[in-house]
Amino acid sequence: MKALPYSRIVHCLVALATALGLAAPAQAVRLKEIATVQGVRSNQLSGYGLVVGLDGTGDQSTQMPFTAQAMSNYLQQAGISLPPGTTAPQLKNVATVVITAQLPAFAQPGQMIDVAVSSIGNAKSLKGGTLIATPLRGADGEIYALAQGNVVVGGAGASAGGSKVQINHLSAGRIPDGAQVERAVPTPLHDSDTITLGLNASDFQAARKVALAINARSGPDTAVALDGRTVQVRAPQDPGARVNFIAELEELQLPDSTPAAKVVINARTGSIVLNQAVTLGPCAIAHGNLSITISTTPVISQPSPLSRGVTVVAQKSDIAIQQDGGKVMQVPASPQLADVVRALNTLGATPQDLLAILQAIKAAGALNAELEVI
Repeated sequence: MKALPYSRIVHCLVALATALGLAAPAQAVRLKEIATVQGVRSNQLSGYGLVVGLDGTGDQSTQMPFTAQAMSNYLQQAGISLPPGTTAPQLKNVATVVITAQLPAFAQPGQMIDVAVSSIGNAKSLKGGTLIATPLRGADGEIYALAQGNVVVGGAGASAGGSKVQINHLSAGRIPDGAQVERAVPTPLHDSDTITLGLNASDFQAARKVALAINARSGPDTAVALDGRTVQVRAPQDPGARVNFIAELEELQLPDSTPAAKVVINARTGSIVLNQAVTLGPCAIAHGNLSITISTTPVISQPSPLSRGVTVVAQKSDIAIQQDGGKVMQVPASPQLADVVRALNTLGATPQDLLAILQAIKAAGALNAELEVI
């Protein structure tokens, strides 16, 4: 079965997406999908701890001295001290790890949160290990949660006789509900007579639509768009009424706005993504390929008889440079995404070549879109 060329596959996918988009009615989005209440956010927590109970896959203490030091500190806290002059124990079932977690907004003491455990030493695997009780601190240095539990690792691996097979990652895992919240973070939800909505993306048209929709529902002058990303809303003072008001706002239906034209290029993988607002102006393009070939051939140098010389193998390198001629092609104006893809496919360029072509089209002023390279 013959494989379809890259350009034809992209063309078919875009044609299908365009047809579906034309057939479907204009969709509305909920306010909670494009905006959040400022001040209501999660907080990052982290800690340093030990995973024990590993089956000989822990840190090599001779190469990771801080593992033995951390274990000694833990034993001292438990009332166990090593005799003076004792060398650091050689631990194979212990690994030093960093624990990270997100403390959700409104989390209260006693509630459980998930944690991620990542090895920072040379442990081969955390599978089957147990995290010792570890305090998790916030950016202010205060303890907000206490983590402990069995580490769940999604990978698997085996090695024997110098051969090794591994599936996924073995040096990181998770502990579902592995940390208990010890301290709540105050959330300034009721500190003012107004709440502030922050849009996920800066867009003056979207901010205007949000303010108009809220005013149409709750009365004039209830909401005002302060800028392209911030909408200020007057809210009830009573805590219960304010929660109900915010819940109703989050379900408010808004007409979906057309995004700004953007082309996103991933220079590392050669991926190119265009949204539906991208258009092309008329332009002419010529693109030629330059290929450099380096070939190395071993050459044996044989010494003369009775010269006491030795046979030497030398390397002979041949370098060839070839430049394929590129013809000038005219690209017509393309008012729709399908037309843009069709015009780019006529160039017959690979995705890697399109990276340079799109940047050149943008520099020439024929690409009516923002070009973002990631």
